[in-house]
Amino acid sequence: MSSQTILILIVIGLLAGALSGFVGVGGGVIIVPALVYFFNLTQHQSQGTSLFILLLPVGILAVMNYAKSGNINWNYGIIIALTFFVGSYFGSKLALRLSPSVVKLAFGLFMAFVSYKMIVSGYNALSNEK
Repeated sequence: MSSQTILILIVIGLLAGALSGFVGVGGGVIIVPALVYFFNLTQHQSQGTSLFILLLPVGILAVMNYAKSGNINWNYGIIIALTFFVGSYFGSKLALRLSPSVVKLAFGLFMAFVSYKMIVSGYNALSNEK
């Protein structure tokens, strides 16, 4: 592995971790597209690699900070974590049955929809603050 590859991977990890800690998004929002476009991994390879990264306790330090400040709803988190566990199993089975192009399209459409909703919501909130 070249030093340039290692440097790009480090930057991806830092950006994904910072964004995750900053706004609570899953690192996959950064990691998956970065692996597809910078390293030409397939959509399936990128998703598998992202899930491997998230399998480890990468968010523990951010969780500790949010817990110390009383900003975690433990009941919600436990329920979502348990069902996330089940959902990720079935979601990965479905993704692996579809072509990488279909999965990439679905991923992009989902991100576009969420982006649109967040932009409109943020704009409306800013407008109401004035």
